[in-house]
Amino acid sequence: MGGAEAYLKRLARGLTDAGHGVQLVVTNDWPDAEWPFGSITHLRAKSPIEFASELQRMRTELQCDVLFSLERVWSCDVFRAGDGVHRAWLDRRRKFELPLKRFVRSLGSKHHDLLRLEQSLLSNGNAGRVIAASQMVRDEIINFYRYPEDRIDIVRNGVPLEKFRFDQQLRGKSREELNLKPGQTALLFAGSGWERKGLLFAIEAAALCKDLKMRLLVAGRGNARPYQAKRLGFWREEPVQFLGEVADMLRIYAAADIFILPTIYDPFSNACLEALACGLPVITTRSNGFSEIIENGVHGSIVDQPGDLLALRDAIRFWSDSSRRAAANATNTQLAAQFDISRNIDETLAVLGSVAKRETE
Repeated sequence: MGGAEAYLKRLARGLTDAGHGVQLVVTNDWPDAEWPFGSITHLRAKSPIEFASELQRMRTELQCDVLFSLERVWSCDVFRAGDGVHRAWLDRRRKFELPLKRFVRSLGSKHHDLLRLEQSLLSNGNAGRVIAASQMVRDEIINFYRYPEDRIDIVRNGVPLEKFRFDQQLRGKSREELNLKPGQTALLFAGSGWERKGLLFAIEAAALCKDLKMRLLVAGRGNARPYQAKRLGFWREEPVQFLGEVADMLRIYAAADIFILPTIYDPFSNACLEALACGLPVITTRSNGFSEIIENGVHGSIVDQPGDLLALRDAIRFWSDSSRRAAANATNTQLAAQFDISRNIDETLAVLGSVAKRETE
């Protein structure tokens, strides 16, 4: 199960523990065994538009006080904009892609469909309330769609902090398994959607630091071949290590020294929050809602533009100092303690509860 599915299960557990009934409406991809919280309805939809239309048709049959959606649909009581604002993402993406690629993408229906649904929810007022993970997303919703700001709640992401604690023994073992040498700085990039999350920028910025004893670790699903061509000639030894999908990310965080995510667009990166919880300094961009919770030069580095390779290079060099990393470790874990998943669930439940109360009054 992915991050969104795991989050939804935690939320459902919180709702049932509070005495509420929960119904789940999903596509056929979701296995029944993964939903022990109440009824589950599968829709045979093959596209976001089909799913939204089928949900709209059956809405009266659901008999629920609050319809809460994590996906773009035609209408709902509460919409969690977990993927941010699609229109904003497309605007940012245009700055970094070739005209031919932009033209080919414009021929498909996927982005048009998502924009239609987003328009219905946010511009046409068919979302009763919206939950945003960051001030960045909140502002985009207001600026792009003129959605009423008093109907937007900022609920920042959270992670299960207990899963991101480790000792030096695990660090030593993990570095040995990854063939990291003593004194070698491990720069970690993690996540899927490598183009959006700026893997190319991370590789090119790391290449500008080839005088440092460093290796870039890449964890996550993606096609490594185009990026392997970019790395050749940077170092005498293997400069980038592609790990593929990693089931146990804790051992990778334990082995790492610095986390980097020069993302083009991210509502609030969970991977950055996980790295913070592990005490790692985080290098990211202002296009990441996560950047709102950290202080530049204290918990990591915030770069204005993902393609600013010199700024990324300088940030890598700054955090390559082991004494700086040691000073940031306790500060980062202390900050991350404010973002346990339980807080996110409690704040989300409060929003849903306030909507339900108004519906019954």
